Amino acid sequence: MPAALRAQARTWPVALAALGAVFAWIGAWYASTVAIMVSIWANSETFAHGFVVLPIVLWLVWRLRDRLAMLSPRPDWRAWPLVALAGCAWLAGSFGEVNAMSQAALIAMLVLAVPAVLGREVARTLLFPLAFMFFCVPVGDFLLPTLMDRTADFTVTALRGSGVPVYREGLQLVIPTGRWSIVEACSGVRYLIASTMVGTLFAYLNYSSPWRRVAFVGVAIVVPIIANWFRAYLIVLLGHLTNNRLAVGVDHIVYGWVFFGLVMVLMFWVGSKWQEAPAEGPPPRNAEAGRAQSAEAWPARFAMAALAIAALTVVWPLVDNRVDARSSSTKARLDAPSIPGWSAAPGSRALFEPLFASPSAIVHERYAREASPVGLYIAYYRDQDFRRKLVSSENRLVASLDPVWNRIGVEHTDAVIDGLPRSVAVTQLRSLDAGSLVVAWQWYWIDGAITSNDAVAKAMIAWSRLRGRGDDAAAIVVYAKAETVQGAQAQLQAFARDAWPSIAAALAAARERR
Repeated sequence: MPAALRAQARTWPVALAALGAVFAWIGAWYASTVAIMVSIWANSETFAHGFVVLPIVLWLVWRLRDRLAMLSPRPDWRAWPLVALAGCAWLAGSFGEVNAMSQAALIAMLVLAVPAVLGREVARTLLFPLAFMFFCVPVGDFLLPTLMDRTADFTVTALRGSGVPVYREGLQLVIPTGRWSIVEACSGVRYLIASTMVGTLFAYLNYSSPWRRVAFVGVAIVVPIIANWFRAYLIVLLGHLTNNRLAVGVDHIVYGWVFFGLVMVLMFWVGSKWQEAPAEGPPPRNAEAGRAQSAEAWPARFAMAALAIAALTVVWPLVDNRVDARSSSTKARLDAPSIPGWSAAPGSRALFEPLFASPSAIVHERYAREASPVGLYIAYYRDQDFRRKLVSSENRLVASLDPVWNRIGVEHTDAVIDGLPRSVAVTQLRSLDAGSLVVAWQWYWIDGAITSNDAVAKAMIAWSRLRGRGDDAAAIVVYAKAETVQGAQAQLQAFARDAWPSIAAALAAARERR
């Protein structure tokens, strides 16, 4: 064997050992983020595919072993700033409790460690396997409301086109044979995510031209959305035609997955008709030069690269821990505010209980002044983590299958709070039995500031933590029962105008009891 090839053969074990050490280092320092991802994979059917992503990545890398053997790994310092940038993104996600951001940043650090330690040419050869690693990140829940609305739109249109009369209120559909609800499982988000991942892998393995790959991935995204619309429509239609003897309960779930499986098989069968022979491609750019220069890649270079990446990645969890230690706090205590001109209504039963996960303190009171009472609900959060936090897809006013209330819709309107027009989220709830209407306003308070935008609230919490002010924040919900939406809005506006000074003072007092 030529001397250059022998030197190259000795270089790869050293390089892989350095990369393995970097991966182990990052995994140890960011173990909490890894644990959150694995917990989500284990507890959510939507993201269970995360367990197979890494085995697929290893298999894809193994397929490229012959091309990799032609390369001489050499650390590339130009990737180091990108590693630091990914670490900064992780810190921002941790401060704002944006799990998807922290998890994506962690995967980015692992991906960028490859060019940092092994070089750009190795990373270019492994581009697809490295990019595929991002399917580990459990993200997509933000699509639920939109996909549920579109599914309901299509189902109603298709049923009416089939001659079935439908009355729709929010995500509740009433047909002559019964009532149906469009819930999270009807959104099709799990079909969409699974199809996108498998479709991307199929396109990579079966096509060589970029446009065919992009086109098939686009099909893999669009087809499950449309298929889910037809799935929901056919389930309701089948239940209607059989007087609810079929396509309900377990049949509903089995029918949905069988239908989705058939659609996916058909999509891949059609896609295979345009299968291309794998392109050989040009040899790696530094193959010949690498063989001649491989003797220069001494172990010290890889050790230096590994140490640099270790230094660039350890600083962020250390900063996060330092901020957490500086903002350590006592147990939160929030007092019910006394509102001038309004009297507490003891003994009057709350219309409903908003569903906020594990707040640090809760106030839920009703206040009256001439007209019907107005409810006030405050969920106060301190020392937030991924299991309990202010802004979460799990926090909502009522559950999708609430036995009493049907959520009609959510919109935003301007309300006068603290003397200024503020945007608040407006939700209408309709009682399923009595038909009574409740209108609720919701907004966030973060260290004295007000917003109703989820993304802005996350950023404000991150900024508050960075300044050493902690992550104290609260969700405020005021609601009223009325004959009309306009009547409820007027009542809520009067209450918000009168109550906010007292609410703000109670929140500020809770904030100062750290």
